[in-house]
Amino acid sequence: MKKLIKILIADDNADMSALLNEFLSNDPELLVVGVAKNGIETLEIMQQKKPDVLLLDIIMPELDGLGVLESLKNMEDRPVIIVYSAISHDKVTNTAITLGADYYMVKGIDLKQIKKRIKSYFHESQDGIMKSQDMKSADFQEDGMEKKDLATELSSILQEAGILPHIKGYSYLREAIIEVIDNVELLSAVTKELYPNIAAKFNTTSSRVERAIRHSIEVSWNKGQLENLNKIQGFTVNFEKGKPTNSEFIALISDKFRLEKGQAEE
Repeated sequence: MKKLIKILIADDNADMSALLNEFLSNDPELLVVGVAKNGIETLEIMQQKKPDVLLLDIIMPELDGLGVLESLKNMEDRPVIIVYSAISHDKVTNTAITLGADYYMVKGIDLKQIKKRIKSYFHESQDGIMKSQDMKSADFQEDGMEKKDLATELSSILQEAGILPHIKGYSYLREAIIEVIDNVELLSAVTKELYPNIAAKFNTTSSRVERAIRHSIEVSWNKGQLENLNKIQGFTVNFEKGKPTNSEFIALISDKFRLEKGQAEE
């Protein structure tokens, strides 16, 4: 029997919380287990109800959304965290993603999109629900090695290459690689599909996404840190032709994961 996806709504706007609660509760697959009005209350309900999904606003009293993310950063069984905020500033968005938010949505979007996004993180298993990120992790498990979350492993690779979370373009680049791992055909439509997809997620423009990713690669290249990729198992990189383009770099990283995924499925 399929288990319900438990959701905690954290928003100090009573009208918005009520609207979300009513809309999500009408779906038989979803269960709203709590509504928090501030960050402190959010953390308390998290401990009590252990939701599968935290729908989190950024602007809240006592402890804001970024503070909540910071508090949950090292949580072992962290829920899927979807930020749903009126703030669309790139800096806030990037900070939220860096602190562990799985997705960032701007208020005003169709509520159906929120429900669709929530469900997209879960798949049915024999025991009930399993986070899609955990299923991805299972794909990369080898010889009893500890499971690694795809985003976490990818972050480690980018940081080894000198592309750190504070660098403009880090979050865009990570998202681009994840999308290409799932759909390699996006490499042939980088400007027409990939950049617009990322721009929509972060509420920015395609040109800003492209420039920011270019900037992050240039920072790494200028510091001579791209060569560090050769220290990581699965990479043999030769940059004799010069600095890689955005597409080349995205393809380079995503190919490693797709190859490992293919080997695991054989």
